Amino acid sequence: MKFYGKWRAGAGSQLRLLVFSCAALAWAGVGSGAGSGVVLAQKPAVPTAESVEAADRAFRAGSEAFQRGELKAAHGQFVVAAKLLPRNSAVHSALGATMLAEGELRGAVQELSLARSLDAGDVTSALNLALSYARLKENANAIKALEAYEGLANRSPLSAQETVELAAAYEAEHNSAGAQRLIESALQTEPDSAALHDALGAVLAQGEQWGPAEAEFTRAIAIAPEFAAAHFHLGSVALAEQHPQEALPELERAHALDARNPDYALALGTALGAAGHDAEAVGILREAVMTSPQSMEAKYQLAVALQAQGDAAGSLPLFRAVVAARPKDVPALTNLGLAMVQTGDAAGAIPIYTRALAIGPPSQTLAEDLGVAYLQQSDLDHAIAQFRAGLALGEDNAQLHYDLGLALKLKDKLEEAIPEFVRAEQLDPTLPDPPYTLGVIRMQQGNFSEAQAQLEKATSLNPENGEAWSLLGNVYKQTGDTAAAKKALRRAIELLPAQPSPHISLAAILSAEGDNAGAAAERKVAAGLSRVAVSRQRANFALDSGRLLLKRGQVAEAVEQFKTAVAADGGLKAAHVALAEALERQGKKVEAEAERKVAAGLAD
Repeated sequence: MKFYGKWRAGAGSQLRLLVFSCAALAWAGVGSGAGSGVVLAQKPAVPTAESVEAADRAFRAGSEAFQRGELKAAHGQFVVAAKLLPRNSAVHSALGATMLAEGELRGAVQELSLARSLDAGDVTSALNLALSYARLKENANAIKALEAYEGLANRSPLSAQETVELAAAYEAEHNSAGAQRLIESALQTEPDSAALHDALGAVLAQGEQWGPAEAEFTRAIAIAPEFAAAHFHLGSVALAEQHPQEALPELERAHALDARNPDYALALGTALGAAGHDAEAVGILREAVMTSPQSMEAKYQLAVALQAQGDAAGSLPLFRAVVAARPKDVPALTNLGLAMVQTGDAAGAIPIYTRALAIGPPSQTLAEDLGVAYLQQSDLDHAIAQFRAGLALGEDNAQLHYDLGLALKLKDKLEEAIPEFVRAEQLDPTLPDPPYTLGVIRMQQGNFSEAQAQLEKATSLNPENGEAWSLLGNVYKQTGDTAAAKKALRRAIELLPAQPSPHISLAAILSAEGDNAGAAAERKVAAGLSRVAVSRQRANFALDSGRLLLKRGQVAEAVEQFKTAVAADGGLKAAHVALAEALERQGKKVEAEAERKVAAGLAD
């Protein structure tokens, strides 16, 4: 898992602007125009005492305005000074620093470069030029300018904020050693800087030096307990090390300190999802997507959380957006395919999986998912091929052995299927499906003792499997353990209230025991459930027929079919909805509204 920490420049470094005396503004020679946008003569006249005095006044006024934070006023005064003394490095350095503070980075580079050309020993213009390039993300130029600054004898140590900004330029150029050197040098001057310890931790974490990184983030938090970025980074280390539960307290703290930061919300949502808190993850990740709608990572993590929560339909548009933006993202393609399978579109998922497979590298997860998609399409040969391809990558995958066994069973190759189920059970004794399926097979083969053992295991692993309880009850009945049979069948009835078969089996046992009244009651319930099942079948058949007729424009015939569906099963909401639509098309608005009201009162 990736490290979520990112380099941050922070909210504006303290720019260096030196206040010069009149003597510092003395004429420095002649030349071409300044970078302030003022066009100057090629050979201006030597400044007069009056122009030097005026430039000094403008420079002082600009310096005072800058110190008060009045950048626009400072800018104007420094432009005046630059017009009067176009070859003075201090003027261009001050104007460049002001433009840097204003965010006019290109102009700042122009002015500061001119100042450097006029006075190569000016430390202020050298440092501000490096910062300007760093903020423009012209990292190679920033490093070059910084190295020039570091070569000046009269330079002062970088501040913590300047160090963080310029170390980020090294990191962006994949020069972690340079970033680490810069930060460690700054720590010699400011050993108790939380920002520097946090920045050093981020460099170490990018190199996956998790232990030393964690120590630096912990030190930063000890110095500044409310430092949100350090909490975020410390949580990100735990998340990167696959310890989401340990990551949560730190990421929650970062989010609480800065709730509008989309990176914090993204990391917290990811950790919540990884820790199995899907509902909470969805809420936080929705917030991250709203705050940063262009973030594909936030959309991807939200889609994963929705999918884990069981909302595959809700995840689909998000996965599609991510795949459109990142067409070679194999995990995104794989999860998109899975969501399509989960929503019943296995046919559409197959080309998505195939596309992911072509990008590579091969993986067991992808082979299994593609095999399941083929299985849902009843394409057993391709399913078996994919499951075997997955097992070729590693024989110790219990789920793949189970899936292969299931596909072979569906091809009536029981002799090949059974060893796969047995192997799956051996590899992962906590999986409930292998013992359940083996129990079914052994029961069909008449091996009731083995069937009993497998079904008992299946029900202990998944006590909510009503089908397993029903089968186990029948196995107990075959082996003569009627007390256990009745208990198992009654459990099946609790879990499968609409199924008539457990009632029928229980009635047979009660009748054999002479409990004719109890047997009759169970048969009566079974008969009622059977009638309901038949009625629902009849209603669904009529509903499908009506929809086909409506699609063909045969409205009157469709209405009759929908009425048949309603008569067969008045509790089928879809039938009332369809009848309302058909009646509406006939212009029977009152009847249509009545059907809608009935539908509104029924469960889906």
